[in-house]
Amino acid sequence: MSSSIIELKNVVKRFGDRVAVNGVGLSVQDGEIFGLLGPNGAGKTTTISLLATLLVPDDGEIRICNYNLRQEANRVKPLIGFVPQEIALYQTLSAWDNLALFGRVYGLHGSTLKERVTNALALVGLSSRAGDPVQTFSGGMKRRLNMAVGLVHQPRILFLDEPTVGVDPQSRNFIFEHVKRLNEDGMTIVYTTHYMEEVERLCHRVAIMDEGCILALDTTVGLVNKLGAGVIYLGLPRAYLEPLLPGIQALPQVRRATEEKGRLKIETSNAHLALLQLIELCNVRNISILSLEMLEPTLESVFLHLTGKRLRD
Repeated sequence: MSSSIIELKNVVKRFGDRVAVNGVGLSVQDGEIFGLLGPNGAGKTTTISLLATLLVPDDGEIRICNYNLRQEANRVKPLIGFVPQEIALYQTLSAWDNLALFGRVYGLHGSTLKERVTNALALVGLSSRAGDPVQTFSGGMKRRLNMAVGLVHQPRILFLDEPTVGVDPQSRNFIFEHVKRLNEDGMTIVYTTHYMEEVERLCHRVAIMDEGCILALDTTVGLVNKLGAGVIYLGLPRAYLEPLLPGIQALPQVRRATEEKGRLKIETSNAHLALLQLIELCNVRNISILSLEMLEPTLESVFLHLTGKRLRD
């Protein structure tokens, strides 16, 4: 991973009055698996559709392999493969015919087309079902064939939009291993998901998105380290929230304490020690604790820390 293969600068995409992508800027390095993590509606699919040339940005600049997407989309299209969240297959055609059809769209013909289709079917483990209609396939098999469509022309970059939605555990694990192999062979992959365990397992770096914006971008370890050693949410009777803040802020394990939505949000350097100190403080002042939530430093707690809501909300 030595140089940027994808660059976004202040990219904006609107749909009427709704801003789906709001000033996004990021870069993807050649040879990495880059994750876009966020809840449904965060702007991930719109962003990846912009990268796949399916949408045109209203503002900003996108460059792929140093080509400007706005002026040079035709040069970019042969270099990229796109696997959409929705199954994009012809149900009455066989697996082979689906791949041959999409291969011809990419300009493949004759022996080259036959070789690429054969290889793509083998890559996703469907060689034995090549002649069967797609409508006879399980959901997991359709997902794998959907991926093969994005690979049949052997792209340099692969965009995967929520590729494991609705698949069985076996097919999900197959997709994980396949993504890893493709990357080991040199392919750059952009992977959108709302499952944290997927980016933790696959991605070199992750951008957390919400409401069309990039909230944070780093390695998974880097993102977790930014949270420190955990966050505690403490619910107290409203009359005690503000008066107790200075005492909490003075505790040795507390980095910062603020009132948020009727409870105290306490960022700590050691959540377990801070919790003991908080309980002791409340006991000394005879204050009842109404609710208590401790967030260990995980990718989910990073998201909650940044957005104030659960990842799958």
